[in-house]
Amino acid sequence: MNVHIRVLEASDAEAYRHVRLQALRTDPEAFGSTYEKEAGVPPESIIERIRPAQNRFTLGAFLDNGALAAIVTFVRETGTKTEHKGNVFGMYVSPESRGRGAGKAIMTELLRMAKKLEGVEQINLTVVSDNVPAKRLYESLGFKRFGVERNALKYGGRYFDEDWMAYRLEPLTEEEIFDHHQHGRDSRSHQRPGGNPF
Repeated sequence: MNVHIRVLEASDAEAYRHVRLQALRTDPEAFGSTYEKEAGVPPESIIERIRPAQNRFTLGAFLDNGALAAIVTFVRETGTKTEHKGNVFGMYVSPESRGRGAGKAIMTELLRMAKKLEGVEQINLTVVSDNVPAKRLYESLGFKRFGVERNALKYGGRYFDEDWMAYRLEPLTEEEIFDHHQHGRDSRSHQRPGGNPF
């Protein structure tokens, strides 16, 4: 399975909204927002949410048939003492695409793009503590757990803990710089290997 990763634009708003609502419907405990709240968000707000800016972007993983299989958002902090950090929000892979490389591909591209932002040194995220597949993915990419928030979320009368994880950025290697300049957008296509406001 080929997965093509790119930054989402205004024209992707409807596809993003569909996947976002699917995420909130199928995995409600994994997100701070709710299906009911997001279902009422007007189209122009969705467009503004995914519109790329200097310190934020939303990525989409597309299959060969054009279907949007995964989404994730990066937001850099803007405070004078915190602008060296960025955060990952709204990571989601559709059920039919899980275990097929889409999650790793989209997170790998997020990290690659974050490395290009001058001064960004650390990327943080939170993940529901019992979401073992997601935690394994993040750990395989180099994220390290540094804390646990007990009862971070409450849904359906049940509490969910969240693990806090961080990734320390290293500068782009010469190979990565060369690959980016040589292939441009094509360098964001990944072949399947063998196997919060959001």
